[in-house]
Amino acid sequence: MEDKYEALKLKNQLCFPIYLCAKEIQRRYTPYLDRLNLTYTQYVVMMYFWEHGGSNVKAIGETLLLDPSTLTPLLKKLEAKGYLTRTRSKEDERNLIIELTESGEALKDQAVEIPAQMGKCLALSEDEATSLYKILYKVLLNIEKE
Repeated sequence: MEDKYEALKLKNQLCFPIYLCAKEIQRRYTPYLDRLNLTYTQYVVMMYFWEHGGSNVKAIGETLLLDPSTLTPLLKKLEAKGYLTRTRSKEDERNLIIELTESGEALKDQAVEIPAQMGKCLALSEDEATSLYKILYKVLLNIEKE
């Protein structure tokens, strides 16, 4: 007789190993990010700026899937650390323009080795990492469609 609760067992949940991996990967980032005085989410925001340069809250939130109530305090903390500036747009005062400071840009040089260091701890081949990346982005795209 089949257990009607089989679907509720952790071993049968795709979300559970994804959750554990995300949690453990973020934990592994901690020693590297502590040296930069950044949390993992702040690091993700900084990577956005290193790639895109200046931006606004809406564009950052859309790219990183962060809502303004999460993003605004993050940006304020990064501004307090001297890594970026937030100024009101002259065309539309509701729009905040966020730009990297020289300190924020210089932090990029200190962070450049972090991806390689993290790659070592994951112990995936290049093909495995590429496959996982593609699968995860496929999942994200499918979730966004709903």
